[in-house]
Amino acid sequence: MALNVHHVGIAVADLDGSIERYTELFGATVEHRETVEEQGVEAASLRVGSSRIELLHALGPETPVGKFLAKRGPGLHHVAYEVADLAAELERLLASGVQLIDETPRRGMFGLQVAFVHPDATGGVLAEFVSDDSH
Repeated sequence: MALNVHHVGIAVADLDGSIERYTELFGATVEHRETVEEQGVEAASLRVGSSRIELLHALGPETPVGKFLAKRGPGLHHVAYEVADLAAELERLLASGVQLIDETPRRGMFGLQVAFVHPDATGGVLAEFVSDDSH
């Protein structure tokens, strides 16, 4: 089974400054910007050619991204993989004994369904599965 990378998530301390930097350095364009209260972030999705980068700014220090920034500073937060059926993918991972952060899908940016896989399961990088289905 081959998956496509949907986006790479990068935690940033200054969202507006980071958008400006990615625009200047890489010719990025803002595709979408949204506050996702459930995840404690303000996020901007940038298109860089045919690829997508998601910049994540914490809404507070106790949010997951806020804690990440306090511990590690700005940088790579997660890699997101697109799947056709998120619920089925989570069932497959659970049956395989993979450590998940989310055992059921939740709402993410663009109204997509998302679920996170614990970094311990991937060798240290947080993984996110995204799907536009509502299974």
